[in-house]
Amino acid sequence: MVAYLMKLLTSPPRLPRMSAAALALALLPTVSLAAPSAAPAADMGATLGLWTVIPFLGILLSIAVLPLVAHHWWEHNRNRALVAALFAVPVAAYLLFAHGAAGGHVLGEKLHEYVSFVVLLGSLFVITGGIYIRGSLSGTPLVNTAILAIGAGLASFIGTTGASMLLIRPLLRANKSREKTTHIVIFFIFAVSNCGGLLTPLGDPPLYLGFLKGVPFDWTLQLWKEWALVNVILLVVFNIWDQRVLNQEEKRRAGPQLERVMEHEPFRIDGMLNFVWLLAIVGVIYASGEGIGTGGKPWPMGAPEAAMLAVCAAAWFTTQSTNRANNKFTWGPIAEVAILFAGIFVTMAPALLILNSWGQGTRQVFGQGFTASEPWQYFWMSGMLSSFLDNAPTYLTFTATAAGKLGVPAEGSFLAPFIEKGPGAEMLLAAISCGSVFMGANTYIGNGPNFMVKAIAEENKVRMPSFFGYMAWSFGILIPIFLVVTWVFFR
Repeated sequence: MVAYLMKLLTSPPRLPRMSAAALALALLPTVSLAAPSAAPAADMGATLGLWTVIPFLGILLSIAVLPLVAHHWWEHNRNRALVAALFAVPVAAYLLFAHGAAGGHVLGEKLHEYVSFVVLLGSLFVITGGIYIRGSLSGTPLVNTAILAIGAGLASFIGTTGASMLLIRPLLRANKSREKTTHIVIFFIFAVSNCGGLLTPLGDPPLYLGFLKGVPFDWTLQLWKEWALVNVILLVVFNIWDQRVLNQEEKRRAGPQLERVMEHEPFRIDGMLNFVWLLAIVGVIYASGEGIGTGGKPWPMGAPEAAMLAVCAAAWFTTQSTNRANNKFTWGPIAEVAILFAGIFVTMAPALLILNSWGQGTRQVFGQGFTASEPWQYFWMSGMLSSFLDNAPTYLTFTATAAGKLGVPAEGSFLAPFIEKGPGAEMLLAAISCGSVFMGANTYIGNGPNFMVKAIAEENKVRMPSFFGYMAWSFGILIPIFLVVTWVFFR
């Protein structure tokens, strides 16, 4: 299916020319990643059979189907772990025994990415879990829209994960008297957990990876028009939708629903020291990428993770346990993410290797070569694959491919000389950046905060849609918005 989609995007039917357009940081897994053009990976990607993608499709299908057909069985993390191992262990064994040192190198990279992912999200989960917003806000459409707008703004500077974990619990409390709140959480995932994180490398993993590969720290600020267009449309649509839901509830339920949702307790924030720890995580991410303290070179492997764990421990021991108790803090959401993504990280390795090799022109897929050259193609390819694969290596795959087409070797900080190639190169980089960030909202697995927000909402008795049910929401709402983005910016 993925290969067929890619074929359509890279060899599309000729159409008339258009005439007008994850604290911290959702920096998901990648505190450091090897370039996808490394020799072992390139060689493997050129020879791997397409059948090696089947386990990855299998784990995605399991995540989508098992909650529907075996809900109570799937609720237990032990059973989730069994499913993840069922698909991941054969892939790991195949890479090790069939490809030797090269396969071990790939698995080593995935292990480091996964550990970075879990440490980062776990640290943010613990820190924000110690910030308790006492009292409640009013759960009116206007207040809900304001919370989403604040979250979308914060996401670029404290990361989509940080903003999501900071605001999801207060938003749920504000709407606890509401009958239907599923749509509120879904739009929260769209705006705060994904689309808001476009403006700085601190916002989302692919942008941070681009920063490590030579993109100036402030370069992404020029994407403010794309950011504004997507998030303003989302906020307007949400406000209209939420008002309509409240109006229907007003007619259906006894009593004045608007007056009920406007009731709130005095507002106060407990655990203010955790904002300092949150900034410390931001500092670790920035310093590790800038090479502060290491002569301008990225920090050695394991150093950023160790620093984040130290900050996390400090936050845990300096926070009153009552704050976490008031937040109904449990380890369930982060445990679910850690278990499922362990399988995803391993099983997606062959898919990424094949895509990378295909993009570099060293293999064909279903007899088709990689022919993409237009910004809109890179926007949709990087976006749709980031919906199902990890968006950071997907971003790196397509930036390396675009650089290669302009004669820039994908080595070291290759995106610096790539940008210097001029407006055409910058347009391709903008398309890949927007696609990778925005379309992480298309599925629950598109970005780390998505699953965490879903799990927290369900712990608070919000009935969230299934994997495919969520995609019905995202494709119905987001795809039209992304078509507008294509028309305005990447035609």
